[in-house]
Amino acid sequence: MRKLVFSLLAALPLAVLPAQAQDRVEIGQLSCDVAGGTGFIFGSTKNLECEFVRSDGQSEFYSGSISKFGIDIGVTNAGVLIWGVFAPTSGFPTGGIAGSYVGVGTQATVGVGVGANALLGGSNRSVALQPR
Repeated sequence: MRKLVFSLLAALPLAVLPAQAQDRVEIGQLSCDVAGGTGFIFGSTKNLECEFVRSDGQSEFYSGSISKFGIDIGVTNAGVLIWGVFAPTSGFPTGGIAGSYVGVGTQATVGVGVGANALLGGSNRSVALQPR
């Protein structure tokens, strides 16, 4: 099973997301089951089990974790996160979305269709995940 690691940084400026995020094509959808957990003053980490369904209908499976850094106090229930997956080209390789991702927790828009709450990473940091 391939690995995904997500880091959400609550206090980064919008400049951390490159302008190239807008020059991508949608290659599928990533759906992750998120374990519940407890947040601590400086952050939290939750485990994920994910399925990436490519635009052609083929599936890839991933496991990983999502970490939030910043004030995060409380208990959360298990849930599901769904992202549109965008890459520089439609012929993206199998397993190409594996890797580490980083994003910020704001709602501003950067470019066309990719908000500041998008995550960037994967193969050569060329994949953008846009929440649905």
